[in-house]
Amino acid sequence: MRATISTRILFLLALFVLLLGACSAKPRGEAILYVAAPMSGFQANGGQTVVGGVRLRAEEVNRAGGVAGYRIKVVALDDESDPDVALSITEQVKATLDRGENVIGFIGHYNSGETLAAMEVYSRLPLVVITSNASNVALTQKGYDKFFRIVANDRVQADADAAFLSEQLNATRVAILYNDTAYGRGLYDEMKSALSERGVEVVLAQEVKEGQDRYTAEVEAVRNAKPDAIFYAGYEIEAPYLRADLVEAGIDVPMLASDGAFLSATIDEAAGTAEGMYVSAFGPSPSAVADPDWIEAYQAVEYRNPDTYSINGYAAAEVLLAAVAKAGTLEADRVAAAMRQLNINTMIGQVSYDENGDRVDAPIFIYQVQNSAFVQVWP
Repeated sequence: MRATISTRILFLLALFVLLLGACSAKPRGEAILYVAAPMSGFQANGGQTVVGGVRLRAEEVNRAGGVAGYRIKVVALDDESDPDVALSITEQVKATLDRGENVIGFIGHYNSGETLAAMEVYSRLPLVVITSNASNVALTQKGYDKFFRIVANDRVQADADAAFLSEQLNATRVAILYNDTAYGRGLYDEMKSALSERGVEVVLAQEVKEGQDRYTAEVEAVRNAKPDAIFYAGYEIEAPYLRADLVEAGIDVPMLASDGAFLSATIDEAAGTAEGMYVSAFGPSPSAVADPDWIEAYQAVEYRNPDTYSINGYAAAEVLLAAVAKAGTLEADRVAAAMRQLNINTMIGQVSYDENGDRVDAPIFIYQVQNSAFVQVWP
C-alpha cells in the first residue's frame, strides 16, 4: 500500500511540474517581417510590386506552419523614395527591437540612396537586412556583417552591359546619361570604367534629374556627341520620356537602359516609342519563370498582376525566411551566419553569398522591347 501511495504521489508531482511548465511557457505567436519601399509617389508602382512579392511568400510560409515557431506578420513601410524618410523608418524599427518584440528581419530599401542612409543605423542593430533592389557597390564594401542583397551589384551589371554594347551591338562610342541619385551616379562610374576597359569611348556623360520628363537639351547634347549607342542609368520614371524625346528627334541609335527601368511603365509611358530599346535586368520577368498558379496566388494577395520586381520581393523573402528556418531562431547573428551557408534555387536564380553579402555569380539579363513586351535576348 505504501509503495502504491508513493507511486501516486510521484506521478502527481510529475504531472504538476509538467502543467506548471506549460502554464509558464509563453506562446511564440507572431514575428514581424519589415519591408520598406516607395509605396506612394513617383516610384510607387515598383515599390508596391516588391511588397506584393514579400506578402505572397510570407503567406505561403504561414500556411505551411510559419518559420522557427512564429507566424509571419508583414509590416510594409513607405520610404517615399526619400533618404530622410528612410532614416525616420529606422527609428520605428529600432523602437520595436528595443521593446523586445520579435523581428524576423528587414527587406529593403528599394533604392540605393535610401539603403545607404538606413544602413548607418541598421548596421548597429541586431537585425538582418536584405535589399530587394539596391545595387550600389559601396553597400557591400562597408563591412556590414548582417547585410545582403538579392540582386547583383552595379559592377556586375556594368560589366555585362558593357560587354553587350561592345560585343553584341559593336558600339565604340557610347553616350551615358544617368539620374542624380546614388544609384545613377554609382552605376555611371562603374559603366564608364567597364566601357574603358573594353576600349569603348564615352563621348557624353550627362546627368539628369530624378523624375525628369522632358529632355530637349539632353537630346541635343546626344546629337552633337554622335554616339553609336546610348546607355541610360536611371528609373522607369525617366527612361520612357527620354526614349520618346530621342526617337521623336530622329536619333535612332540603339539605347540600353539599366535595371531601374525594367518595369512595364518603361513601355507603357513611352508613347509607342519603346519598341526596339534594350533594358538590362537582375532577374527574369514573371512571365518567364512564374507558372499560372503563382500568378493567381499573387493576384489573390495583391489584387493586381505581378510586375518584374515582384520576383525580387518574393525571392528576398524566400532567402531570408530560409535562413531563419535553417538557424531555427530569430537571433540576428545566427540568421546572418545561416544566410552565408545558403545555396538555394529561387525564381531569381541560384542564390549563395560571399562574406560581404554579395551574391556569388549573380546573373544579368538583357531584354528588348518587342511587340510591346520585354523579350530576353541575352545571354
